[in-house]
Amino acid sequence: MTHSTSGIVAAVLAGFGTGLSLIVAIGAQNAFVLRQGAHRHAVLAVVAICALSDALLIGLGVAGVGAVVTAWPAALTAVGLAGGGFLICYGLLAARRVLRPSPDAALTTGGGAATGSARAAVLTCLAMTWLNPHVYLDTVLLLGSVATDHGSLRWAFGAGAVLASLTWFATLGYGARLLSGLLARPGAWRVLDGVVAATMVTMGGMLVLGA
Repeated sequence: MTHSTSGIVAAVLAGFGTGLSLIVAIGAQNAFVLRQGAHRHAVLAVVAICALSDALLIGLGVAGVGAVVTAWPAALTAVGLAGGGFLICYGLLAARRVLRPSPDAALTTGGGAATGSARAAVLTCLAMTWLNPHVYLDTVLLLGSVATDHGSLRWAFGAGAVLASLTWFATLGYGARLLSGLLARPGAWRVLDGVVAATMVTMGGMLVLGA
């Protein structure tokens, strides 16, 4: 079946808008990307992991894998417990930075204090992405079910959602450096880490209780 250009564009825009509305909400993953971007540390790797992971999960949702996920609720429960525990631990580390800030916490012209090795950043980002059941619910289940409503244009819808994810994470990761002037003061990092800690611990607790 052939589709008009306007129909394809409409499906892509619908996917972009729907995807963006789900991704922009403040969460553990966004807080982590923001912090890495502000520190200018492993930004490309972190943005790539988030965007590629979303692309894979959205593709699975558009392909109809959501029905398989719902058939295994125990898997989501296990992921919720593991992910909740991980987020709580990460949040407590952020809270520790608030109470005991590092003397080199402020950004410098050289790019700022590193938040650990690139390998640690990659592993943390992978954990925050794949151990968060909300990611599966938003991409595989919710976006997948909405894509089904677009029939044969569901892949165009999915492409729009993937583009929204890439746009958001690239903007968040690389746009965070615009805050370098503000974050040149250690006190600003304590505020940011306080937001990160509250977000992580709250979401982690919700995941554990929900599981």
